[in-house]
Amino acid sequence: MATFNFFRSKIFPILLVNFLGIFGYSLVVPILIFIVTDFGGNGFVYGLIGATYPFFQFIGAPRLGQLSDRIGRKKVLIITQIGSFLAWALFILAFYVPQISFWSSQSEWMGDFSLTLPLLLLFIARMVDGYTGGNISVANAYLSDISTDADRSKNFGLIGTSTSMSFVIGPVISGILAAKELEERLHLMIAALIALVAVLVIARRLEESNPCVVDTSVRSFKDFRQFFQVEHRDCYVEGADSNAAETRSTWAAIAQIPHIYVLYAVYFLTFLAFSLFYVALPIYASTVLEWTAAELGGFLAYFSFIMILSQGPLLITLSKRVSSTRLALSGAFLLGLGFVLLSGENVGLLFAGITIMGLGNGVMWPSFLAILSQVGNAAQQGAVQGYGTSMGSIASMSGLIIGGILFEFLGTTVFLFGGLIFLGIAMLLLLGLPRSPRPAPIESQNKE
Repeated sequence: MATFNFFRSKIFPILLVNFLGIFGYSLVVPILIFIVTDFGGNGFVYGLIGATYPFFQFIGAPRLGQLSDRIGRKKVLIITQIGSFLAWALFILAFYVPQISFWSSQSEWMGDFSLTLPLLLLFIARMVDGYTGGNISVANAYLSDISTDADRSKNFGLIGTSTSMSFVIGPVISGILAAKELEERLHLMIAALIALVAVLVIARRLEESNPCVVDTSVRSFKDFRQFFQVEHRDCYVEGADSNAAETRSTWAAIAQIPHIYVLYAVYFLTFLAFSLFYVALPIYASTVLEWTAAELGGFLAYFSFIMILSQGPLLITLSKRVSSTRLALSGAFLLGLGFVLLSGENVGLLFAGITIMGLGNGVMWPSFLAILSQVGNAAQQGAVQGYGTSMGSIASMSGLIIGGILFEFLGTTVFLFGGLIFLGIAMLLLLGLPRSPRPAPIESQNKE
C-alpha cells in the first residue's frame, strides 16, 4: 500500500522525469567518443563538444528558471524535454548527411581532425541540449515548491537517487545495445524516444507546483494555445512595491538574498572539485592502472551504487534527526577525505576513497540543495536554482580544462586539490551559514 501511494505521490512524476532524462544521456555517453572520431574529430574536438553543453547551460539555466517563475514549472519542463528530443534528432540526422569537410587541422596542440558537416550537427545538438539542459534548475525549483521542512532533504535525496540509478543502469544497457546491428544509431533513437516519453509523463502526470501560476493543463489539442497563456494568482507579499513582480527574479534581486553568495560559492566549488575528478580519473585509470573501459565503467557504477544507498535509505534516516546544514557539513568533510585517499596510487585506497566519496556526496549534495531551496521566496525559486546551475556550469567548464592540465604535471596529486576544495566548502558551510536556515514567510504560507 505504501509503495502504491508513492507511485501516486506528487514527487514520483518529477523523479521519473529526472530518471528518464539522465538515462537517455547515460546511454549515449559511453559511445560519444566513437561517434566523434568516426565523423572526423579527435580528443580535442570531443573536449570541445563536451564543453559546449555546460557553456549553453550557463546561458540557459537562469532564463529557464525565471521563465518557470513566470509561466510555471510544468510548461518549462515540457519545453526543455522537447529541446532534448530535437538534440537527439540532430544526432541521428548526422548519420545521414554527407560527410563534407569544411576545415582540417594538423596542429601540435589540437591534433589532426576535420570539421565535417556531421560534426557541425553534433555541436548544434549539444548547444540545443545545453540551453534546455537548465531543466535541472526547474526540477529543483519544483521540488522546493512541493517540499516541507520535514521532507525537504529526503526529497532532494530521492531525486539524487534517481540520477544515480540512471548512471548505473544506462551504461549497462548501452553495452548490450552496442552489439546490435544499428550500433550508435540505436542508442540515439532510444534516447530520442525516452525524451518523448518524458514529455508525455510531464503533460499527463505532473501537476503544476508554482502557486503563482494558474493551471492551464492540456487536455486536448484545442487547449494548446491556453497552455502558453501567462496568468498569475495574487500571491505576492502584501504591501510589496508594484514593481516587485518585475524585479524579483533578476540577478539584482537574487543577489540581495541573505547568504546567497556563500551558497553559490559552495555550488561552484562542488562542481569544480568533481570536474577535476571526472577528467583526472579516466586518465589515471587508463594510463597508470591500465584499466579497460569495462573496468572503469564498473568502478563508476560502484560509485553510483554507493550514492544510491546514501541518498536513499541513509539520508532519509538521518534527515529525521539531523539538520540539513550539519548533514551538508559532514558530507563535505567526507568528500575531502575521499579525495585525499584517491591520491595514494593504490587500488585499495582508490576503492576506500570512492566509497567515502559516495557516502559523502549522497549526504552533502541533497542537503545543500535543500538549504538552497529555502532561501528567497516561492516567486524566486526558479531564478535561485537557475543561477546556481549556471555557477555549476562555469565550474564544470573550468574544471574539465584545468583537471587535464594538472594531471599532466601532478599525476594523482591533482586529487589533493579536490580535498582542499571540500575543506574550503566545509569552512564556508560552518562559518557562512546559520545552523538552521528559515524558509521565507511567503513559501511557508504557500505550503499551508
